[in-house]
Amino acid sequence: MARKINLRIWRGDSTNGGLQDVQVEANEGEVVLDVIHRVQATQMGDLAVRWNCKAGKCGSCSMEINGKPRLACMTQVAAYGEDETITVTPLRAFPVIKDLVTDVSFNYKKAMEIPAYAPPPDLKPGEARMEQVDVERSQEFRKCIECFLCQDVCHVVRDHEENKKSFAGPRFFIRIAELDMHPLDMLKNRKRTAQEEHGLGMCNITKCCTEVCPEHIKITDNAIIPMKERVVDIKYDPARMFAGLLKREKRN
Repeated sequence: MARKINLRIWRGDSTNGGLQDVQVEANEGEVVLDVIHRVQATQMGDLAVRWNCKAGKCGSCSMEINGKPRLACMTQVAAYGEDETITVTPLRAFPVIKDLVTDVSFNYKKAMEIPAYAPPPDLKPGEARMEQVDVERSQEFRKCIECFLCQDVCHVVRDHEENKKSFAGPRFFIRIAELDMHPLDMLKNRKRTAQEEHGLGMCNITKCCTEVCPEHIKITDNAIIPMKERVVDIKYDPARMFAGLLKREKRN
């Protein structure tokens, strides 16, 4: 059964913008992306919104709905009261291009800064072998759809533009963790670079990234905290520090 809902949409670009109120019809079972498309088709023909699969698997329709980062295609209209206004705004952590579309190129630049998987040099195609437990340990992180909701909600990025140069963010911490856990990856300095180059130490594990992940990846508990623990092991463990001093003395 159709009903009228109150929708408040942010319109504008990088220089100017504001919220506009509109009433639109919503049918039973529809999601927020459906009603945005209906507004686009009937009332705001130039409304910019990014989307692709409409199945919660591409991450394109990321936006903030009533202040919370969400996928518009997975947010039911029925989750809001009949008299409640649904407010949709662009991701706050990234520059606005137009209306609900933001420039998320920051994330792709960070992705290029992380070295790829480095297999053993003598490993021939088809010869790679892993224990099932090693596969399962990192499989969770491969579910990421790169919606960047975790990046948007992370206050280190969201509230401090100056941190973007030195902070990769939760999406890329799980990438580093996945590679660091890989038993065949030969790049041994991932833990150190996570701390020194990608800003792992700036994360204060509030778990806000985990809370908004549509794939329910335990970003904080299964990736960030274990990485922090391993960084402490290699950088601050007294036994390791003493062994390092001995090696330097022998070289001298």
